[in-house]
Amino acid sequence: MENLGPQELRSVVTEVAGEAVNLGYRMGDAVHRWREQRAVAHGREPIVVPSEGYGRVATDTESGWVRILGRALYKTAAFEKLLHVVEGTEDTDNPTRGWRAFTTVAMSDVYVTILIAGHTFEVQTDRGGVLDVRLDLDLPAGMHKVIMYVPGSRAVETNVYIVPESQKIGVIVDVDDTVMVTMLPRPLVAAWNSFVLDEHARIPTPGMAVLMDRIHRAHPQAPFMYLSTGAWNITPTLRRFLTRNGYPRGTFLLTDWGPTPDRWFRSGSQHKVNSLKRLAQEFPQMQWILIGDDGQRDPDIYNGFAVRYPQNVAAIMIRNLTVGESVLASGRVWSDQRAQKMTNSPLWMEANDGHTLSRLLRERGLL
Repeated sequence: MENLGPQELRSVVTEVAGEAVNLGYRMGDAVHRWREQRAVAHGREPIVVPSEGYGRVATDTESGWVRILGRALYKTAAFEKLLHVVEGTEDTDNPTRGWRAFTTVAMSDVYVTILIAGHTFEVQTDRGGVLDVRLDLDLPAGMHKVIMYVPGSRAVETNVYIVPESQKIGVIVDVDDTVMVTMLPRPLVAAWNSFVLDEHARIPTPGMAVLMDRIHRAHPQAPFMYLSTGAWNITPTLRRFLTRNGYPRGTFLLTDWGPTPDRWFRSGSQHKVNSLKRLAQEFPQMQWILIGDDGQRDPDIYNGFAVRYPQNVAAIMIRNLTVGESVLASGRVWSDQRAQKMTNSPLWMEANDGHTLSRLLRERGLL
């Protein structure tokens, strides 16, 4: 080893690190298979946790399609309690902590039956039980009911919103420190909100629900996308938090945690970048109102998106954190000077609360 030059040493370190990551990925798979086998042996009930999807009407150049989202799981007693609260069959004032959502066992590679508008589809989940599929289907604009189930589960319902071709404004909203206050260092935000806090302890960000409601009233057909680095496990509690605090209904664009074949942890920032890129490609006619906070990466991600897709951005709205929140956050991070310069663009708006952002948006003629 002492005879290796710097380049050779870097190659060895990279190879060893890659093998370690791959080992972690394989170990994670082995643990999950063991848990799944135990769930089956103990007769755990399968369930589908649906999430609202979206789609696009057919155009002269493209067929219509829908994006269906959900997750197939084996239920546990703790998760069943969470579902009872979310579904309204248990006292809504009874605190339910987020860790319950992580006691489930994902149903890997299981086929989910999807019923929508008289059509039936069979779609397979991924290794984490996540169902995320785009189906070619021509549906009229508006809300459509979707029914989903797996073998042995009861059927569950959700909705898919088909965006009219005439709709030119959409909304993409960050979750942590934008719709809810976390007061935590960024590396701990996702874990704390997912595992520890109960739904009543999550604090809505001042004025943001009012801002979102005003946007919804001004653009009643606009799709709302809640973009977060949180895991799919938090879908039930996140849905209920937003409903309880008066936020418009919309699609959750969440992610999966854990190692990948080439990383110990998935990149939350890359998840957001990829989601924005996908939406720009799926709705080329749409201009998005991008709403986030200045804790770390939102300004860089949103501004970078505006640099690459200027025709798809109506406004960039950044909520400035309080002094206490800013101390815990790591501050703005810029990866591109062009993105940083977007702060001087007419698209850029920033304020301390949703009420002021509402006024700025009204001045831009978007409210």
